[in-house]
Amino acid sequence: MANLVSSSIGSRWSLKGTTALVTGGTRGIGHAVVEELAEFGATVYTCSRNQKELNKCINEWKGKGFSVYGSTCDASSSFQRDELIRQVASTFNGKLNILVGYFFSIYLNTFMFSTHVHIYF
Repeated sequence: MANLVSSSIGSRWSLKGTTALVTGGTRGIGHAVVEELAEFGATVYTCSRNQKELNKCINEWKGKGFSVYGSTCDASSSFQRDELIRQVASTFNGKLNILVGYFFSIYLNTFMFSTHVHIYF
């Protein structure tokens, strides 16, 4: 991926000015997706159940010059899912362009049909 964004090809793929929510972004594929989106210029918000792991990843990304924010969230808790959406809406001033929802696939029915979830975008 080295310096792709600064090349002419990379400029066509620039995500500068876009916002993204990547759930489960501190490990595995989620971690790689956060990093790729940030490399292309997106401002990314991610979440994890583990605050220590989240802090470590955010510090690593900020050290690379990426614009990444995050909070803890346990997807099995409707209250925490609601709070995640509120935090993302606040951070991005209501603008969300990209959603990569890894944990939502596990809790899809709970999330999509919960009467406690309010979308603020």
